[in-house]
Amino acid sequence: MNQPRGIYDSERACLQHPVRRERTRLFGRQLRQLLDAGLELLFPSRCAGCQRVDTVWCPECQDLLDAIPFPARQARAHSPFTALACSGDHNGLLRQALLALKYENAAQLAGPLGNRLASLVTGLQWKTDFLVPVPLHPSRERERGYNQTRLMGQVLAQKLCIPLADDALYRTGNTRAQVGLTRRQRLENVSNAFVVNAKRVQGCDLLLVDDVYTTGATLGECARALLAKGARSVFGLTLTRAVSPANHGEGNPEWM
Repeated sequence: MNQPRGIYDSERACLQHPVRRERTRLFGRQLRQLLDAGLELLFPSRCAGCQRVDTVWCPECQDLLDAIPFPARQARAHSPFTALACSGDHNGLLRQALLALKYENAAQLAGPLGNRLASLVTGLQWKTDFLVPVPLHPSRERERGYNQTRLMGQVLAQKLCIPLADDALYRTGNTRAQVGLTRRQRLENVSNAFVVNAKRVQGCDLLLVDDVYTTGATLGECARALLAKGARSVFGLTLTRAVSPANHGEGNPEWM
């Protein structure tokens, strides 16, 4: 005797049908768009630089960003880097834009910030085989929704016409946030936190990218791990560098 199908069987049959499945996906997209529109109406976007309503980044703030000069002096070559550079100090408009990208879901800011990095590297005339973004731990990336360094790296790699390698460096240690830690604590925090795909990096010149250089603990640990697995050289690049009295003599001995 045939048993009547339950509601869950009916739903399963509906989802298995190609046309109905596509309609379900379309309905889901439309529902998300409506929800996004409602949230935008209730909580309109604001420019990360000047708080102007209805934009994440306004033309005036872009002009101000373009006017920020690159540091006249970059860090001298020192182990483990062949060279090390940043696009500016971690304050003012650069800091505001980066914090919005990292913590306020303003992923669109990866565009102007990645373009700024591209202008810097083009001027430095570094020759590298591919770009390696410093990875987040998977749990932190899921929490944030994206890796801000990877987003900037995608823009940078496209401008430089080099590949971006997601499969070269992995973060296996779910370390605590580095904010507020001393240099020694930062070094201990990221020790052995990264794993390298040796086949991917052997004999290559790498452009290693991160968002902020504070004490150099994270960037340095990544560079040493890459070199230990056969990378020929590592060029370090960050959007900003933290410069404060608390860091002098401890945090940034490499910056000239």
